[in-house]
Amino acid sequence: MQLMWLSSPTSQIRKISITARNVLLAALALGVGLLFLGFVLNWVGLRIAVESNPDLARSMGGVTSEFEQKRMEAVYRDRLDQLKSVLDQNIQEVKKLESMKNRFMELATPAALKGRYNVKEDSKGGPFVSAQLQQYLKAGFFRQPLQTEMNQTTEQAKGVGESLVSYESKWRNHLAWLEALPIGLPIQSDFRLTSGFGLRNDPFTGALAMHEGLDFAADVGTTVRAAGPGVVVRSEWDTGYGNVVEIKHAENFLTRYAHLSQRRVVENTPVDGGTVIGDVGSTGRSTGPHLHYEIFYQGKVLNPRQVLLVQAP
Repeated sequence: MQLMWLSSPTSQIRKISITARNVLLAALALGVGLLFLGFVLNWVGLRIAVESNPDLARSMGGVTSEFEQKRMEAVYRDRLDQLKSVLDQNIQEVKKLESMKNRFMELATPAALKGRYNVKEDSKGGPFVSAQLQQYLKAGFFRQPLQTEMNQTTEQAKGVGESLVSYESKWRNHLAWLEALPIGLPIQSDFRLTSGFGLRNDPFTGALAMHEGLDFAADVGTTVRAAGPGVVVRSEWDTGYGNVVEIKHAENFLTRYAHLSQRRVVENTPVDGGTVIGDVGSTGRSTGPHLHYEIFYQGKVLNPRQVLLVQAP
């Protein structure tokens, strides 16, 4: 089979013979050309994708450029630094909470148990349960891209940090409120309780009478301290109480310290918890050296044992 056409400018007749061999060669040449063109287009397109759209390049060919690799490493390092910073802050907040917890324990632990709270380090046990691990597994946390995982971990760590800050603020406020109350012992050296709160036989008449405080027997001159911060509202001689000091505290609490051998504060003096306000004596209506200690709340007398967090033995 032949094809013939006439060239207008030269008026020449051209002929092309169409044979099976020529068709096969033409098809082969076309196929090779298309294959080469596809390879070139793929290579060029991949190069462009690597530089302009790395995510597309990874999806197309699973490759990244050196620049993209360095960029990814920089991003990961930045995420790790952020996470480390957040975790460091959380650790500091936990230490603050632990410090306040120890202060709570110091205030609330009875004197008889002081020094016995810390047990041996090997006297601990219980199964290990990783916090929130099951939630991570259920949410497919470990199947997500690394950067997404790091972002989520950082956000979760920030959430924990915000919770710790909130707890610290609440604990600090509560601790400040607690420390403003008369919860300390008025005598912090050796003493013994010789009379409790309630009905008793009067030591002078033998008749049944109400004793509205606690009697701390101690040597004359033993230091007497304020049970909490407040202002001295009374410091004088009283026929029944002898040398007596009264301190007004927060929340309308008032404490009374009686039978002192001497008073070391005057009225309208602000004092802190633990401030020395006098010495144990046996002045007034007393049978021997001791401190008579009373607590009032909104004008009503209370059993001091209900208020003292550090209980008298």
